[in-house]
Amino acid sequence: MWGRRFRLPARATQEGTPNMKTTLTAIFAGIFLFMIVLTVRTSMTVSLWSAWNYFADNPWAVATLYDAYFGFFTFWCWVAYKEHFWAPRILWLIAIFALGNIAMSFYVLIQLFRLKPGQPVDALLRRA
Repeated sequence: MWGRRFRLPARATQEGTPNMKTTLTAIFAGIFLFMIVLTVRTSMTVSLWSAWNYFADNPWAVATLYDAYFGFFTFWCWVAYKEHFWAPRILWLIAIFALGNIAMSFYVLIQLFRLKPGQPVDALLRRA
C-alpha cells in the first residue's frame, strides 16, 4: 500500500461536472469579491492609519503581518517567473504589497482567462 504512487483522478469530463478552470475561477473570484467588500466595509468602520498604533503594540498582529508579507513575496516570485519583462514584475510587486490578496486573486483570474480552450490548468504554473 505504501509503495504505490498516489494518483489524482482523471479530469472530470461528464456533462454538468465543473472542470478545474471553472472551479478555480469561482474560488478566486470569490476571494477577490470577498476581500473587496471586507476592505471597504472595514475602511468605513476604522481607517488603517488610526488602527496602526494598536497593531504595532500587538505582537500577534506584527507576526501576522510578517507572515502575510512573506506569503505575498512568495507569490510574487511566481509572478516574476511568469512575467517576461521587468515593468510588469515591478508593477505586480507594488500591487501585491499594497493590495495583498485582492491583487493576488486578480492576477490568478487574469491567468485563468488567458488559458486557451482545452489547455490544462497546470499551464498556469508554467511560463508562457
